[in-house]
Amino acid sequence: MKIKCLGHACFLLTSEQGLRVITDPYTVGSGIDYSPIKEAADVVVVSHGHVDHNNVSAVRGKVEVVRGSGIRTAKGVQFRGIATYHDTSQGKQRGTNTVFCFSLDGIRLCHLGDLGHLLSQAQISEIGAVDILFIPVGGFYTIDAAGASRVCEQLKSKVVIPMHFKTPQCTYPIAGVDDFLRNKENVKKMDYSEIEFRLEELPAVTEIVVLKPAS
Repeated sequence: MKIKCLGHACFLLTSEQGLRVITDPYTVGSGIDYSPIKEAADVVVVSHGHVDHNNVSAVRGKVEVVRGSGIRTAKGVQFRGIATYHDTSQGKQRGTNTVFCFSLDGIRLCHLGDLGHLLSQAQISEIGAVDILFIPVGGFYTIDAAGASRVCEQLKSKVVIPMHFKTPQCTYPIAGVDDFLRNKENVKKMDYSEIEFRLEELPAVTEIVVLKPAS
């Protein structure tokens, strides 16, 4: 399976059979200056309705859109949505958020969207085992570096991919990725946007992989 970071919380995931899933496609403007999304996909996963996460119309192809909590099958893949919040006050500040779990090529993926709080035991149980975790780390709108570290401890994934942090193309009032990486071990900061994973080659000890946005 290949993972390509398009920017912010948007990733293109491509299975060995060529199935393409895009997560949380952004709208360019108002603090987001990544290149417009031009990729095609079969499925688009949307964690919540904010413009930096829900630009489904930018994705090319005849896509199936997956939103909200519960279990849904799209293009033969089962997506499990877990209801969470965008803040620490049960959605009173920024609304709801959906965590999505699904598998490609036998690899269990979890995209946390704009998670704004630590997970409850019930949510941890519902998420289950995770191989690759996409986690926001920038704070202000989401969990910050310390909160993200705690959530990583809660889920114990094999690979952690930080997202939703400040870059030259994102001028939101959020922190960069280095706050999250401080004092962490097994960190790989890549100078490219795409990486490939195979189930049998996943690390035995949690590895943090920082991908360079494609634009």
